[in-house]
Amino acid sequence: MSQNNRASFTGKLGFVLSAAGASVGLGNIWRFPYLAAKYGGGIFLLVYILLVLTFGYTMIIAETALGRSTKKSPVGAFAAYSDTGWSRLGGWINALIPILIVPYYSVIGGWVCKYLFEYLKGSTAQLAEGGYFTAFITGGWSAELWFGVFAALTLGVILLGVENGIERVSRLMMPVLVVLALVICCYSVTRPGALAGVGYFLIPNAANFSLMTVVSAMGQMFYSLSIAMGILITFGSYMKEDVSIDVSTRQVELFDTGIAVLAGLMIIPAVFAFSGGDPEALGAGPSLMFVTMPRIFAGMGFGRVISILFFALVLFAALTSAIALTESAVSTFTDQFGWGRTASTLVVGAVMIALGTLSCLGYGPLDGVTLLGMPFLDFFDFLTNSVMMPVAALAICLLVNRRMGVDRVAQEVEQGGAPFRRKAVFRFMIRWACPLFVTIILVSSVANVLGFIKM
Repeated sequence: MSQNNRASFTGKLGFVLSAAGASVGLGNIWRFPYLAAKYGGGIFLLVYILLVLTFGYTMIIAETALGRSTKKSPVGAFAAYSDTGWSRLGGWINALIPILIVPYYSVIGGWVCKYLFEYLKGSTAQLAEGGYFTAFITGGWSAELWFGVFAALTLGVILLGVENGIERVSRLMMPVLVVLALVICCYSVTRPGALAGVGYFLIPNAANFSLMTVVSAMGQMFYSLSIAMGILITFGSYMKEDVSIDVSTRQVELFDTGIAVLAGLMIIPAVFAFSGGDPEALGAGPSLMFVTMPRIFAGMGFGRVISILFFALVLFAALTSAIALTESAVSTFTDQFGWGRTASTLVVGAVMIALGTLSCLGYGPLDGVTLLGMPFLDFFDFLTNSVMMPVAALAICLLVNRRMGVDRVAQEVEQGGAPFRRKAVFRFMIRWACPLFVTIILVSSVANVLGFIKM
């Protein structure tokens, strides 16, 4: 597909909602609340917001400018500014990340579909029973069926294209997502005993600060904003020239951070009320969403209604992110091999089903097969989030500093007199702070998995 007839968003709103949809996902809904509870509550939130306004802003600007200036997906965008081996490798790492993430992400999306379906049926008490979640994910083919449902929903949107599929779905889902989050928030913070959780989450307490507060907030910000996944480069390539990158970036920051805060207010006060004020009850990972929250819903007035709204919210968030990941992968095949959208989507779909099946059955029939001692889903999560994404971000920093140039980024951002309000912050961060930050994320994440440090 040539640059002249490349698909594009209709305008700023299309880009902002699509990019926000890419960022707002499962990481915001369950990962952010349990990390905030574990690493200091309000002080974690403050550190996170400061990092979003500096590190996050810088990386979004860099990736979006790289995509729009070249009108290419990650591999082509890197090659447009440098034909050296390291830059081509950096482009391919950025391109491969979504191809590896979306299969196991879709498995978790399938779990969300299953729970929403069961709540619609009225199985509130059954879902709260001990061992239900474990029995479901280890059952094998039932989990595979729901993974297939989620994958089909994602691929169906991709086949419709950029404007008719991704943008249209984002315009529908993102406002509904915000409304659902606000409704659940209002209900959660008014539960008896919930105000203690609100205070813990929103009021910074310096006594709760530690080095791990910064490292964890940095890793969550990286994950939450979809940095170094190839998505922002791809979406930037669909952005029209008259749309301000700076303004759009600030709106994506606001949207993503706002949803993360709402997620914290949905979950932390409810868990505090349920547990009598014990932050440890938030647990981590899937257990929070699929074990702890169903137990809370079962004991709530209007629990079934709130649980349906909650899992509808989570499904919308998961779908928008999965769509963005898949589109980035499809764009790479289209650009690099000249395939049409349908052919590229079918290839990505085949990879999604193959790798997703391994992740899905890794807790059931294939539970005896591990990689580095981890089930398939955990291994793919470690490989992409702890290794490939920091390396991809470092490659972007190097490309901007050594090949593209900070001034070229500024020129792209300032097209048509558009503002670049944090140019000085961008220049400092991309040259010095961002490379340091991503190195810290890489080293700490790998050291944690290998058991050298405990996060």
